[in-house]
Amino acid sequence: MRAVHIVPNILKRASGPSYSVPALCQAVARHGCTVSLFVLDGLPHDLPLEIEAHAFPRWAFPERLGVSPAMRRALRAAMKQADIVHNHSLWMMPNLYAGEALKAGLPLVISPHGTMSDWAWWRSAWRKRLIGWLGQYRVLQQATLFRATAPEEVQDIRRRGFRQPIALIPNGIEIPTTVAPKGQNPRRLLYTGRLHPKKGLENLLKAWHAIAPQFPEWELRLVGPDNEGYEARLRRWADENNLPRLCFAGPRYGAELAAEYQRADLYVLPTFSENFGLTVAEALAHGTPAIVTKGAPWSGLERERCGWWIEIGVEPLVGALREAMALSAEALTEMGIRGREWMARDFGWEEIGRRMVRTYEWVLSGGTPPPWVE
Repeated sequence: MRAVHIVPNILKRASGPSYSVPALCQAVARHGCTVSLFVLDGLPHDLPLEIEAHAFPRWAFPERLGVSPAMRRALRAAMKQADIVHNHSLWMMPNLYAGEALKAGLPLVISPHGTMSDWAWWRSAWRKRLIGWLGQYRVLQQATLFRATAPEEVQDIRRRGFRQPIALIPNGIEIPTTVAPKGQNPRRLLYTGRLHPKKGLENLLKAWHAIAPQFPEWELRLVGPDNEGYEARLRRWADENNLPRLCFAGPRYGAELAAEYQRADLYVLPTFSENFGLTVAEALAHGTPAIVTKGAPWSGLERERCGWWIEIGVEPLVGALREAMALSAEALTEMGIRGREWMARDFGWEEIGRRMVRTYEWVLSGGTPPPWVE
């Protein structure tokens, strides 16, 4: 089987698809599928060897649309040899080029990666109306199957009126071999990811302002790249309110990012909207319990007793942080171990790749759908 995968960009290291899409391609390839990945702009140096990857330039204007005639021509040629096409994300021209699969008589799988949530659907509405008019709505309506990473994303897809089958297959995660004990001095509350308005970081700073005086042994560390100058806005609020023990650490990748998770006592994601929340899985895989808002699909934190799943807003954050930070290092370590065991059991890439290939086979051959397909 030969699968063509399409995603606008994988160079933005802090973006979830930059990790999850190549990792999915690698997992699928290890189950016997030949994979070609098509992207804009360029390729990271650490791209898995199992993937045949192609990068194409985009027009300088309008840059955000990702117009690339070279990519479109190459995709048309590749689809002549393909069995199935898998598109990742929406609302850029490469996501329209994926619709060439329909003209070629190939099945088209779409992974929205959070773009169908209410928050994301109405953001940058002018660009989405334009891309929709150019063909995105038609591609969505004619897609063969959607792949969702969480039950909440299944609901998002259904709320938009799409009735095609949906494969519920989460993103995977690499599981570290060791877990560091909690309780080093100072104790550390960690956020990782883009510094972006949708992440709810202003709520986090307000919550920290409320509880920091009660926990002088704790510090808050924000790790991630600035997004469109948002860090300056956060720093200004922090300075105006004299926030103590707050560090803007900048971006971290690879071993440095792993060290941040290992060193943290507690992870927090106060997001407004997330289709998966890869950073939550990364934190849990490193044995760090998490506090996550209901903008992300992590209800299992409470079932697995490895974190808190709370309403969006400052007050819920204050309550959860106060409860979590009052726990002993031993209690947080035990929670982290349970989280790591959960990640190893349900989110390993070997199983994710097997499910994706089995889904492709069902799309191509029919028969009884796999149990994870609605």
